[in-house]
Amino acid sequence: MTNAKTSGIITKCLGGLYTVESPVGIYECKARGVFRSKGISPCTGDRVTVENGVITEIEPRRNHIIRPPLANLDQIIFIVSTVSPAPNYLLLDKFIAVAEYKGITPVMIITKTDLGDSSGIHEIYEKIGIEVLEADYGDESSIQKVRELLSGRISAFTGNSGAGKSTLLNAVEPELNIATGEISRKLGRGRHTTRHAELYKLRDGGYIADTPGFSTFETNRYDIIRKEELAGCFREFSELTDNCRFRDCSHTCEKGCAVVEAVESGDIPKSRHESYCTMYEEARQLKEWELK
Repeated sequence: MTNAKTSGIITKCLGGLYTVESPVGIYECKARGVFRSKGISPCTGDRVTVENGVITEIEPRRNHIIRPPLANLDQIIFIVSTVSPAPNYLLLDKFIAVAEYKGITPVMIITKTDLGDSSGIHEIYEKIGIEVLEADYGDESSIQKVRELLSGRISAFTGNSGAGKSTLLNAVEPELNIATGEISRKLGRGRHTTRHAELYKLRDGGYIADTPGFSTFETNRYDIIRKEELAGCFREFSELTDNCRFRDCSHTCEKGCAVVEAVESGDIPKSRHESYCTMYEEARQLKEWELK
């Protein structure tokens, strides 16, 4: 490491050492002690300044998820299989809401389309404006569309365990074959979920991170959304909430609620509103100390 000042992105954090990729090279760095005293911890995805092998500055983050710790994501790619496992719409909607809350674009890729019908998934999520792709391993053009989606962006893959995240990663970027096994071991189970996150550079530009499956952790490890903020995390509600009869409308069952009326008329998918109502009730029951 030269004495020159350079900037780059943290691609790996492990044991107090940070791998930083910059235009002039890849460096293993430590962080200034002042960050610890300020309660700041450098995170995979952070844009940083490095001097003499030490991280001296961390640029403001556009977004941040806690477990696994990742910053500055452009998109979260939700891998959804038609069967084995079948889509869990409640869990999917919970994660989409957190992505919306964080300002991260949610995108969906459907797998196992040869084994089950994907039309219902398309119908729900394309209707609300979420991009939905299909991964057909017999059709290279579908995998190329995924590559184009990832190109130049910082993305994270997540989805129900068994939905095929690693298979898709390997199809998109065969060189990651060994790495995806490592990711599964380090991120998929137990205590490692809070300790390690790694970005892998893609041939066509951009970075990809794998995250634990839905079944391995709860959404509030990403963040907790207050009940007053929840409607703002359902994009299809946004144009309707101002038209409700009551200012403090919960959008769950009130007469005169524009959201409820849109569900009844079929303009909002019923499953989305059911997820919202479940999440609203969970948020309503949160204790104040859980929100801090």
